[in-house]
Amino acid sequence: VQLVESGGGLVQPGGSLRLSCVASEFTFKSYAMAWARQVPGKGLEWVSGIHSDGRTYYADSVKGRFTISRDNAKNTVYLQMNSLKPEDTAVYYCAKSKFHYCSTSMCDPDYWGQGTQVTVSS
Repeated sequence: VQLVESGGGLVQPGGSLRLSCVASEFTFKSYAMAWARQVPGKGLEWVSGIHSDGRTYYADSVKGRFTISRDNAKNTVYLQMNSLKPEDTAVYYCAKSKFHYCSTSMCDPDYWGQGTQVTVSS
């Protein structure tokens, strides 16, 4: 299994970024996928999950601002982040679930990408 994130960077408060995670070496369409983030010195925070059937879930901290989506033809999961805040600054990780649905808030991850840095600052 390989998960490769991209799309991070520096953005001003109120700005937008779209993260991408290209998956390979497994049947992408059959598994739920998730995004999580981590600030240095703090624990991993689940951000959003998407079932194999497209149903989506969000942490309260990002609800209404972030949108998760998937393109099974491209083996890619996206995280569209709008109205970004300085507190969104973190390393964002893509994760593959063990299952086709998210049975827990973290979507039962078994594989993780290497992460992409998102910095929200003026």
